[in-house]
Amino acid sequence: MYDNHYGLSGRPFQLTPDAKFWYETATHRKAMAYLGYGLAQGEGFIVITGDIGAGKTTLMGHLTDGIDPAHLNVIQIVSTAIEADDLLRIVATGLAVDPKGLAKAQLLTAIERGLHAVARSARRTLLIVDEAQALPVSALEELRMLSNFQAGGHALLQIVLLGQPEFRDRLHGSDRLEQLRQRVIAIHHLDPMEEHEVADYIAHRLSIVGWQGRPDFAVDAFEALYRGSGGVPRRLNLLAGRVMLHAAIEDLDLIDASVVRAVLRDLAADLPLVTIEADPAPLPIAAATEPAAEEEPRRFTPRTDRWLNIVNNEAPEDVPEPETSTIVSERLAALEARVDEQDAALRRVLTLLVDWVESDRTDAAGIADQADYAPIRRGTAWGDAA
Repeated sequence: MYDNHYGLSGRPFQLTPDAKFWYETATHRKAMAYLGYGLAQGEGFIVITGDIGAGKTTLMGHLTDGIDPAHLNVIQIVSTAIEADDLLRIVATGLAVDPKGLAKAQLLTAIERGLHAVARSARRTLLIVDEAQALPVSALEELRMLSNFQAGGHALLQIVLLGQPEFRDRLHGSDRLEQLRQRVIAIHHLDPMEEHEVADYIAHRLSIVGWQGRPDFAVDAFEALYRGSGGVPRRLNLLAGRVMLHAAIEDLDLIDASVVRAVLRDLAADLPLVTIEADPAPLPIAAATEPAAEEEPRRFTPRTDRWLNIVNNEAPEDVPEPETSTIVSERLAALEARVDEQDAALRRVLTLLVDWVESDRTDAAGIADQADYAPIRRGTAWGDAA
C-alpha cells in the first residue's frame, strides 16, 4: 500500500466518510452557516442536498462531533426506502423506547413520552435522516407529524434531511409535501469544490496522516486532479488514491499532471461506462446516386472519451450523438425546461432566506463567523440554553 511506501500513518483518500478529514470548502462553510442558523431556531426541518459524493455525510459527521450530548440528543438514520412504520420504530429505539408489539397509536404515544423524557433532562432531540430521497411520501409525512410534538411552546424534535438533488426537486414539486415544505427553515445545496481549493484539500488530508512532503506535487497536478474529478470530493479521493498508488508502484517522489493523466487513462480502461453505438445517418436523397464509402458505426463512450481528452490535455471533441425520435427529443426538452424552472424557483427561495438571515445583524454575526460555530460547540451559551 502507498501509505507504507511513503511513511504515512493511514490512508488519506479513503472513500468511507471520516469527520477527522473534514475540510471546509466555500460551499461547506455556507452549509455550516445554515446548519448553525437552523439549530439555533430549535424547530422545523433543515435540508441539505448534494450530488453523490459531495460530502453530505462528512458534513454531518463534523457537525455531530461538535455537539455536546449533554445538551442535544442525536438520532441518526440512513434511509434505504424505509416505510413509515419502520421509520417510527427506529425513532422510538433512538429514544430508548422498545417498539416491539406496539400498534401505531401506541408507538406515537411512546415516542412523544420519549421526547418529553429527553426534554426533562434539559436536552433537545435532533433527528438526522440520510438518503432522504429514498423515503416514501408516507414516511416523510410521519416525520412532519413528529415535528409537531411540543412542550411549553417549544418543539421537542428538530429534523435534518440529507438527500441527493432529486429530493430537492421532489420537495419543491410535490403537492403532497406542501405542509412539510412550509416547515423548512434552512436549505442548502452542496456544490463541487472550486479548482483553487483542490491543492489545499489534498495537502490537508495528507497532513492528517503525517505527510512530510513525499511525494511532492507539481502545480499542474492539481489542475489535472480537478479536471479529472470535477471537484466532487469522493471522485477526487478515488482519483488521488489511485494516483498515490501509481506513484508508489513507480517509486515516484514527484506527482505532476502527466502522472494524473496516466492514472485517468487507466481508470477509463478499468471502469468503462456503457458503450453507445451510433447508427449511421441516412444519406440525403440528392446524394443517393453517389457511391458511399462503407464505414462501420462509431462506438464511443461519451464520458470515457471526455476523460481521454482531459488526460491528453486536448479540447473535448464533438462526439456525435445517436439519433433519437422526435417524440423523445420533445420529452427531453420539456424535462430540461421543467428542471430549469424548478432550479430557478429554489434559488429564489434560497436568496430570500439569505436576505432574511442577513437582515438580522445580531443573529447573523454569530452565524457568519465560521471560525467558531457557537451554536454547536460544547460548553457554549447556546448549548447551555438548549
